[in-house]
Amino acid sequence: MSKKILVPTDFTSVGDTAIQHAVSVSQAIAAEIFVLHVIAEKKFISEARLKIDTLAQRVKAEYGIKVETMIRIGSIFEDIDAVATEIDATLIIMGTHGLRGMQFLTGGRALRIVTDSTIPFIIVQEKGISSNGYDDIVVPLDLHKETKQKLNLVASMAKYFNSKVYLVSPGETDEYFKNQLERNINYAKQFLSEREITFEVHITEKKSSSFGPAVVEYAKSVDADLIAIMNFYENSLMGILGGGYEQQMITNQAQIAVMCLNPVQTHVADRSFFS
Repeated sequence: MSKKILVPTDFTSVGDTAIQHAVSVSQAIAAEIFVLHVIAEKKFISEARLKIDTLAQRVKAEYGIKVETMIRIGSIFEDIDAVATEIDATLIIMGTHGLRGMQFLTGGRALRIVTDSTIPFIIVQEKGISSNGYDDIVVPLDLHKETKQKLNLVASMAKYFNSKVYLVSPGETDEYFKNQLERNINYAKQFLSEREITFEVHITEKKSSSFGPAVVEYAKSVDADLIAIMNFYENSLMGILGGGYEQQMITNQAQIAVMCLNPVQTHVADRSFFS
């Protein structure tokens, strides 16, 4: 079954960065790339078609890759997931403009699109992907039991890019929280070891309430290419993660790409995510 990467674009530099990431991932996992532009009204379709065709030609000239192009009339909040479902996308790679203004997608608006999608997202800012792809992946392990679900996706990506994985956990002193975190870490260590993925564990000095900034600082310190998180945007445990944890991640000042997966009511499947 062919793999497909969907890339929504607004024809800005952030959209171009998303395409650059998609090209690198597509080469690693042997996937087709579909570029999507959503317009509000039919009267904009001629202009959109000209722009998206020009973009496709530029991608072909720059990367030697043919991309499929799609235009939809509607809302980015509905159409991105609908198109991803329609084409049976494996992954969505989307740009965000961080916290600046009301352009295509700011951090919170991006998370509204991620929420409810069964397809994983990689959210990028303006920083391009390195020549080695996602060499170093940071994986925060928090107090949510669902946090283990992202390990399958991380392991698949690590296999394709021969990545090193950094497991990061908050430094809790409460015995109950500490034991729960230790169980999550041990599970992750076994999961990655069984798949022969190189990893190391780091316990931050920060507790769960200030875990977000600590994760970003650690990711910067190891020059990470990707941070993998679960998306609890609409039902975050405020006392555990603090408000805006997910938004802190995807709008991080280091502009590290963030892989985001919604929790599902299931156990982690013992399979490659991109198989």
